[in-house]
Amino acid sequence: MADATETILVTGGAGYIGSHAVLALQQAGYRVVILDNLVYGHQDLVKDVLQAELVVGSTLDRGLLGDLFAQERFAAVMHFSAYAYVGESVINPSKYYANNVVGTLSLLDAMVEAGVKHLVFSSTCATYGVPQILPIPEDHPQQPINPYGTTKLMVERILADYDHAYDLNSVCFRYFNAAGAHPEGILGEDHDPETHLIPLILQTALGKRAAIHVYGTDYPTPDGTCIRDYIHVCDLADAHVLGLQYLLKGGETTVFNLGNGNGFSVRQVIEAAERVTGRSIPLVEGDRRDGDPPSLVGGSQRARQVLGWNPQYSDIDTILTHAWGWHQQRHG
Repeated sequence: MADATETILVTGGAGYIGSHAVLALQQAGYRVVILDNLVYGHQDLVKDVLQAELVVGSTLDRGLLGDLFAQERFAAVMHFSAYAYVGESVINPSKYYANNVVGTLSLLDAMVEAGVKHLVFSSTCATYGVPQILPIPEDHPQQPINPYGTTKLMVERILADYDHAYDLNSVCFRYFNAAGAHPEGILGEDHDPETHLIPLILQTALGKRAAIHVYGTDYPTPDGTCIRDYIHVCDLADAHVLGLQYLLKGGETTVFNLGNGNGFSVRQVIEAAERVTGRSIPLVEGDRRDGDPPSLVGGSQRARQVLGWNPQYSDIDTILTHAWGWHQQRHG
């Protein structure tokens, strides 16, 4: 259990992955303060489920950050507040560089000023670009093919420089496709607009959408559709707590992949969803989207060996079962 005096600032803690991380932190004994601008976060989940203190605001607001760090003594920061729509980043890169890079710089400078030395950063496998080998190891070349991935890579390099210059230690988690929901159905994925495959499939199963659109059927994969490594959001949250504890015990700045090491194609996920829901899910085939690599599968041996991370929900049917329970409760 954590020291009762340890308070963690979680930026983006009202969002999908952030809210699950907040709950995992609370269950590990930490006090949590959430900073979220509520553009995509859900105030009702913070109030009703997490019952954590919520500060509504942006990492771009340097004055707000200064006040917050002056009022609270944070042991560390967990940083989730980023825009994460690949397609939107291609169309509107300005929004992504401002929020994801400049906002992070603002946060880091506030941390340095306040003497907060530990950051757990939500990075992404999108920093790798099109993989040269699978599963992708942490030392794979980083050549992002969209502005979203580029913003995350820029922050990773900034963090390395801040470690050298200011002794600010960080753990960067490059994770693959976050999916699923809390097994008890109390937290889950609820984006507007929704672009992620699994919630779109389940919305189709609920009759909220006429069909699921499959973007690209001519990829160099066994069935022609994209392959992704789906990682349960609760397993991601557990890894973030382990990463935090690693830093608090004196761990050095480092990077970990978070994935299951196996991939599922879009068609395979749709078939699994039909098994789980017992419903037919119509699909419409279309052209590829810009910025989508054919296959992304991650090697996570470092996280297992160094952090002792052990994913509990690696089966795609289990991930879909938890997501289905949440969607029925939230949108049914």
